[in-house]
Amino acid sequence: MSDMTPRVPMLIGGQWREAVQHDIVRDPFRNLIVCASPRSTLADLDDALEAAVAARDIAADTPAFERAALLRRVASRLTKECEALASCMSAETGKALKDARAEISRSIETLIISAEEAVRIQGEHVPLDSAPMGVGKLAVMLRFPIGVVAAITPFNAPINLVCHKIGPAIAAGNTVVLKPPPQASLTVHRLVEIFVGEGIAPGVLNVVYGNEVGPALVQDPRVDFISFTGSTRVGLQIKQSCGLRRVALELGGIGPVIVHDDADIAEAAVMCARNSVRLAGQSCVSVQIVHVHRSVADRFADRLVRAVRAMKVGDPLDPETDVGPMIDEGAARRVESWVAEAVSAGALVLTGGSREGALMQPTVMTQVRPDMKVACEEAFGPIVSILPYDDVETVFDAISESRFGLQCGLFTRALPLAMRAIRRLRTGGVILNGTSTWRVDGMPYGGVKDSGIGREGPRYVIKEMTEERLAVFNI
Repeated sequence: MSDMTPRVPMLIGGQWREAVQHDIVRDPFRNLIVCASPRSTLADLDDALEAAVAARDIAADTPAFERAALLRRVASRLTKECEALASCMSAETGKALKDARAEISRSIETLIISAEEAVRIQGEHVPLDSAPMGVGKLAVMLRFPIGVVAAITPFNAPINLVCHKIGPAIAAGNTVVLKPPPQASLTVHRLVEIFVGEGIAPGVLNVVYGNEVGPALVQDPRVDFISFTGSTRVGLQIKQSCGLRRVALELGGIGPVIVHDDADIAEAAVMCARNSVRLAGQSCVSVQIVHVHRSVADRFADRLVRAVRAMKVGDPLDPETDVGPMIDEGAARRVESWVAEAVSAGALVLTGGSREGALMQPTVMTQVRPDMKVACEEAFGPIVSILPYDDVETVFDAISESRFGLQCGLFTRALPLAMRAIRRLRTGGVILNGTSTWRVDGMPYGGVKDSGIGREGPRYVIKEMTEERLAVFNI
């Protein structure tokens, strides 16, 4: 690390703080040093939590219109910084530049929606005259900020997922201790700089980094609410360690999609191709399994392979690139080993399967068994498997009995089949004539079973980030 390497600071109580130790972050495509990510200590975390606690009343007493105005200012500034921030994200995480730009645009929308919801937080009248004791009395349920929010975010959508946590938290009048991923620390830091520049009060947003502080953050009794996006394994650890505090956990999935015999095969193939390998497959709702009716399976496979091969793979900073590298070479090696393991057990690679450094070639497989890792565990890489079926009810059973349940896609023209799928599929969302990957930022988004607890989307998570209090008037 040279003196020219950018050192990312922490933000604690409105002050930038330099770390004693750092981790080097490298461009996964060129292997060049991008920045030095701070390794926060438990003392840093303690100071951040104290600052968040001290600022709770300031945050809660800030009028809703002022919270909304702050979020709108940040969104406006983010619009101006879009190109620079997208380039930083591409260099740091390997995300294709076109996808990084799209993420910034979505982040702006997320902040604007959060601003709109800040002025819509409301309670309700509770009728009491259903019982004789309640006659003549008035009751209302009111909502108040929950307090200190611990927000932990991953590398695969480093700006938008941060906005999905701190946007609603600020809108609700809370304070935040954010732990972003070290792989995207410079990208997140530049967003945090915008919040500071637009006048966020000291202590309302605090940022620490590194693996050491994560477990201590979620176990600390000063934290009132935990919002985590990441692996099912870590989500389980958080749930086991956080006691009675409320949590929102957005965890893993295997992105199942069903293509029935009456589907538009051409459209389904293009959408499944794009949404299985964009972001190098590093999305919890990335299309990983496509259940295809046997009568159209060969035709679908042919179109899917052609669509995947048409994508440009390579330098993420090239505006024409569709698929960049994975986050690091270790992640790519793991996915490559899963493919090799499946092939040794009888699977057939139709395209891809090879790796160069962190760049994993988009891979389509068939003759995959449901018990293979590529079919039953979250791959988090640019691979997709085709599983033919004869009876769609068996597919409904398989998806519902899977330990994952984030979102599922279904391509069909038959409304009765669509309604049956909605009733049968035990997932957080069913996307009709679309893939598991589809999401707009205002909608409720989340899973069931091992895919998580609660829903993201500003309106929905604000309900979780506020406490209800009953007021009864004896009048």
